[in-house]
Amino acid sequence: MNLAKVSSNGQVTIPKEVRRELGLKPGDKVLFLTNERGEMTIRNASLQAVYKAQDAFVGVAEEMAVYGEEDVQKLVDEVRYKK
Repeated sequence: MNLAKVSSNGQVTIPKEVRRELGLKPGDKVLFLTNERGEMTIRNASLQAVYKAQDAFVGVAEEMAVYGEEDVQKLVDEVRYKK
């Protein structure tokens, strides 16, 4: 269990172990989520954005017949040479 104290300015220092677990670096943003029971979850906002983007693209690669790095490179080349 990790414990942190709230300063008079409302600031909390996130314990080193928690920062490491969340992959937080100086300047990163933290996302606070509350569930229906009032419990708080803290997430790395940068990673959360990546996960959301990944979810948005589920199935797109298959629809475009992209199955590997070579397929991706072909698409990149097509876009480059159209300009």
